[in-house]
Amino acid sequence: MSSSVDKTLSCQDCGASFVFTAGEQDFYAEKGFTNEPRRCPECRAASKARRNGGYAYSTGSDYVRPHRQMYPATCAACGKATQVPFEPRLDRPVYCSDCFASRQTSAATSNGRRSY
Repeated sequence: MSSSVDKTLSCQDCGASFVFTAGEQDFYAEKGFTNEPRRCPECRAASKARRNGGYAYSTGSDYVRPHRQMYPATCAACGKATQVPFEPRLDRPVYCSDCFASRQTSAATSNGRRSY
């Protein structure tokens, strides 16, 4: 049973009031955190997104990814047209997502040895 009570704190970034619940306080204590949160959940998520290169939370635990530059390529295994998030080089094979996944699966099941 928790001996903590909900606290209302003020966000250092936006100034909004937010509740630091008894459950959150218990969690902080369990993890050994000694400082109370200084940001509201929205500013905390925005700060985390800036640190993680633009990845941000939307609803629940879904991530919203920033737009990535994609490059056209032809799969070296099946010949299918695909797009990849890096600029292909002529000296390296590029695989579509299906062929890449099957290569990963077969590499994992070949006694830990990979053939490149």
